[in-house]
Amino acid sequence: MIELRQASLVYKDQGKDLYACRHINLTVRPGEFLGILGPSGSGKSSLLYMMSGLKSPTSGEVLYKDQRISEMSEPERARLRLVDFGIVFQYPYLIGYLSALENVLVGSPGVGTREKAQELLLDLGIGHKSHRLPHELSGGERQRVCVARALLGGRSIIFADEPTASLDHTNGLAVVDLLVRHRGEGALVIVTHDPSMLAHANRVIHITDGEVVKEEVDPSFAPTGPIRETIGP
Repeated sequence: MIELRQASLVYKDQGKDLYACRHINLTVRPGEFLGILGPSGSGKSSLLYMMSGLKSPTSGEVLYKDQRISEMSEPERARLRLVDFGIVFQYPYLIGYLSALENVLVGSPGVGTREKAQELLLDLGIGHKSHRLPHELSGGERQRVCVARALLGGRSIIFADEPTASLDHTNGLAVVDLLVRHRGEGALVIVTHDPSMLAHANRVIHITDGEVVKEEVDPSFAPTGPIRETIGP
């Protein structure tokens, strides 16, 4: 589904190359729950940004359904993130003058319906607050709105970048559980520094200094599609 081939992301710092990600080979398979685990500054969020098309690799390539994302036009990449990808960021970015329900719908114009959006909010335990504005919700409730927004429309892949960082441990686990239970047949990619959030992942890759250094696989998971070695040269 998504494949990275020798993908690197390099930033310039006073004329020096700083590798956020270095020569990563990785495949995300349909229906997989993939965890990306690493400390702060390890490059795990940069990896997710490359996978989701928010960043283009400096070298190497990222493919979605065998098409190079970097060769897509900006409108094509924007539509990809609108229709095929759902993204949950570390902080609950919501539009302040829209209700919870309207914030869910704005992420899928022409795709989701009010009924489905309301159903998701009900399933996430905040259906009775769908009329409230973001400032009238708790941090955990705002993040649930973001989860519903990412899920609406039956996305092929849900990307979540440290979605529990601003929450206490209990609410963090609840948000991950909601993503796992409501993603349908789509793949789920979660970036985190907390291994307890990946207890039910099918596969966990560990990243340090921009490189994949370890991979753990649930032996009960039966992947579809080709498997590529994840550790770079």
